[in-house]
Amino acid sequence: MRGLVFDPFAGISGDMILGALIDVGLEPEWLEAFVASLGLGDIGVVIERTMRQGIACGRVRFELPHEHAHRHLRHVLEIVDRSTASDEVKATAGAVFRRLAAAEAGVHGTSIEEVHFHEVGALDAILDVLCAVAGIAELGIERCYTRPVTIGTGFVDIAHGHFPLPAPATLKLLDGLPVRDTGFAGECTTPTGAAILATVTEGRPAPSNMVVQRSGFGAGSRDPSDRPNCLRLIVGEVTEGAQDTLVLVQADIDDLPPEYVPPAQEALLEAGAVDAVVVSSGMKKGRPGIRLEALVPEARLDGVLEALFRNTSTIGARYWPVNRPALPRREESVEWQGRTVRVKRVRLPDGRERIKPEFEDVVKAAHELGLEPYEVRLALEQGGSNDGRD
Repeated sequence: MRGLVFDPFAGISGDMILGALIDVGLEPEWLEAFVASLGLGDIGVVIERTMRQGIACGRVRFELPHEHAHRHLRHVLEIVDRSTASDEVKATAGAVFRRLAAAEAGVHGTSIEEVHFHEVGALDAILDVLCAVAGIAELGIERCYTRPVTIGTGFVDIAHGHFPLPAPATLKLLDGLPVRDTGFAGECTTPTGAAILATVTEGRPAPSNMVVQRSGFGAGSRDPSDRPNCLRLIVGEVTEGAQDTLVLVQADIDDLPPEYVPPAQEALLEAGAVDAVVVSSGMKKGRPGIRLEALVPEARLDGVLEALFRNTSTIGARYWPVNRPALPRREESVEWQGRTVRVKRVRLPDGRERIKPEFEDVVKAAHELGLEPYEVRLALEQGGSNDGRD
């Protein structure tokens, strides 16, 4: 399986991603033709080589017509939908902007429909997202991963005022992703970069087994003296069914009221556990209890342990490394009877694929169509990406 590892050791932004994609093999002529095909006006694409503290990097800039547009989410999604990009690219780019809108809405206490995009609604940000998503697909990447994301220190001036770094929306976009604070001054990670990274990687850590094929660097716009301001991308072959190394966290609890168990389980997932289960158990002195277990990436271990102690009555826990063989999978959106449903598509060892629809989307579609959720699930699993109509 062809994999792509993001290494944001100095942060990440939309233009960094594009420059690094060029450096790992994306053809400049393809990028120029793709931008020209989008129907977004007379846009110049400047592709060049530049240096960042001794590292040769790809650099991509867009020459844009002047605009005053401050767009809402619906305006941005209309631009994405009108483009000539593939349906898969449009779906992923739309997911990036929905994630951006949700983060902004959470910071400002409003709905995603009311969010007023400023910087991330500008034409260059829309191009960054569309070109990054399409470029990853053009390179034949099947799965993306990330190393810890560097966040900056200090303050930044944005449309809403003078904000501490990382900007509040950027930090929300990095929920569930490993981050590190190196003390670098300035905005290392932008909202656009964080949203693309979170959407295409879903926080998956870099694989332990990978044959490196290419690596490259994409330059940021600034050139500070204390670090090479660039993003590294690594392309390689990931072994099918490769084993993820995770940590199994376990706690036995006999004094937690039952109604507090589901919130504790949810808290572990929000803290970064990839799975959390509850098992009934018999404790010493014949007391009934539960065993709470969580599978956790090593980078999220401290946060999950903190959530465990904060949300349960346990006074101790145990953990150890485990291997998790995993089938290759990807997430996508399908159209079914006029509704968009997210599905997880899994490839089996014999090459066949199966899909698992996202439960929340199934329930929503069933409610809107007057059907039973299980009917919708079966139709999606049997029909794949068709519209479910005879």
